[in-house]
Amino acid sequence: MSAYCEAIKQMKPETQLLHKNYHDNHYGFPITEDRELFGRLVLEINQAGLSWTTILKKENAFRLAFQNFNIKKVAKYSDIEKAALLNNENIIRNKLKIEAVVHNANVILEIQKTNRSFKCWLDKHHQNINDIEEWTKLFKKTFRFVGKEIVNEFLMSTGYLQGAHHTNCPIYKKIISTNPAWKTK
Repeated sequence: MSAYCEAIKQMKPETQLLHKNYHDNHYGFPITEDRELFGRLVLEINQAGLSWTTILKKENAFRLAFQNFNIKKVAKYSDIEKAALLNNENIIRNKLKIEAVVHNANVILEIQKTNRSFKCWLDKHHQNINDIEEWTKLFKKTFRFVGKEIVNEFLMSTGYLQGAHHTNCPIYKKIISTNPAWKTK
């Protein structure tokens, strides 16, 4: 039986089904692979101005369009590949978002050179940054198409900030058990 929190219970049945897997198995859980961290950043950037339901419906198309979030491949996307993305009706066709994804892939490659991984870079800053304003400044200085809401959702959805689930949500206890840092933050 699925563990639904109040947010899920309040959704329409067809939306509940779409959100169930994400809610129960992904939202707020730590991500250890750079590819998936990049993927979550891609999804959060593309969600700007849209509903998360829209993004969940298109997640597989995003994975396909962005080479299963392969950072090295996306970083090399040419103008021809970016133009093809603008014509891909299965994803969000926004030039600024597409340009940001390719730019951010290149930034993450640089981060990997100096910090071993994107995750190590996030972990290092997580030790010193406790507030969303500081995180937002860092992300704006580092990446494109990232504002406070995108940064906040990215960090909550990847387990760096609390707030993905209420403490009375059954999934909250699962996350605490996989993310001991939440106990001390």
